[in-house]
Amino acid sequence: MSNKPEKKVKILFITDNFPPEVNAPATRTFEHCKEWIKLGAEITIITCAPNFPHGRVYEGYKNRLYTSENIEGMNVIRVWSYISANKGFAKRVLDYFSFAHSAFWAGLFQKCDIIVATSPQFFTTWTAWALSKIKRKPWIFELRDLWPESIKTVGAMKQGTAIEMLEKIELGLYRSCDKVVAVTDAFKENLIARGIDADKIEVVTNGSNIDFFYPRDKDSEISKRYGLDRKFVVGYIGTHGMAHSLDFIVKSLKRVNDPDMLFLFIGDGAMKEKVVATAKELELKNTLFLDPVSKEEVPRYLSCIDISLAPLKKSDTFKTVIPSKIFEASAMQKPTLLGVEGQACRIIEAYGAGLCFEPENEDDFIEKLYMLKNDMQLYIRAQKGCMRLAEDFDRKRLAAKMYDILTETAAAKNFRPKGDDRR
Repeated sequence: MSNKPEKKVKILFITDNFPPEVNAPATRTFEHCKEWIKLGAEITIITCAPNFPHGRVYEGYKNRLYTSENIEGMNVIRVWSYISANKGFAKRVLDYFSFAHSAFWAGLFQKCDIIVATSPQFFTTWTAWALSKIKRKPWIFELRDLWPESIKTVGAMKQGTAIEMLEKIELGLYRSCDKVVAVTDAFKENLIARGIDADKIEVVTNGSNIDFFYPRDKDSEISKRYGLDRKFVVGYIGTHGMAHSLDFIVKSLKRVNDPDMLFLFIGDGAMKEKVVATAKELELKNTLFLDPVSKEEVPRYLSCIDISLAPLKKSDTFKTVIPSKIFEASAMQKPTLLGVEGQACRIIEAYGAGLCFEPENEDDFIEKLYMLKNDMQLYIRAQKGCMRLAEDFDRKRLAAKMYDILTETAAAKNFRPKGDDRR
């Protein structure tokens, strides 16, 4: 037996979103990678200058050809891309494709044992595929969204030759990769039904960072600043995109005449201007719209809400989606009012961590809203359900599960990473 020390597994991770951006892909990647470093990995992230969702480069960064920095032990390489706001399909595709092209050239010069690319930015997976062929390394397709199916659902593209071509490429990438790591069981079922081998698909759901999101008293400074002290606050924190059905929510609020209730919307996106304009047209007095806040501030704002709102458009496609915000809210014991069918609804109902309403059903939305507000016993039971949900979906445990998938996949290619103390 050789006495030569085992080397650490080198992971090359390609993602269009990364902190200081605060959307779900950025957060999941960052928190997973932090745990993988603790388990013995060396990680290189290839991303772009932070700009989501405004399409403006964050202060302190520049959209340069190539820069690198170290963030909590990760080698983070930022490459040039055409930057566009999160609206306008053609510009976004150019944004995504330019990043994929730049990421490929940067990735050529990075040593790695395994490559991971995360969707829904579909073109990152093209980069991973190409690099895997040249480097002869395994690659993982982290499936966060069924793209291009989802772009049909929100009306950005219609079924036709272009979509059919993209769907063929999509299936080819699933077959080409060494593993698909899907974030929902429904995604796995979708792929199996379309002919993808079940044995190559693993499921690692989103989860809660319970060290960062935990029950706390309402933030007094924020409550006083925005007059939230004596209000029952229904909060939405996240992207105001085409999929999120916030225009439906705002239109429904004309029927909510409770002076004690306030609807707080924090974030930005393709639909933000339209949603704000709709609220003004309806002369709503019970809405408050705020700009996006940093990741560090999100728990402070969550502490000030009573119900976390998580809606999506009514579509069979979105029955496969589990909004990550349900895990963060649950970790802070904030019941979720969920407007999503399918697996997400089953999770909320199984834990009793809130209530589900039929997407874009105004009567059902209003009924469930008032149930959570007026039935104190129901609300308390939901808070207890939140605690159980957060514990079962602890992101540290989920990150360790995905790390096992990565190291085992690397080992299958005759690479043996430094020992994992858990095995």
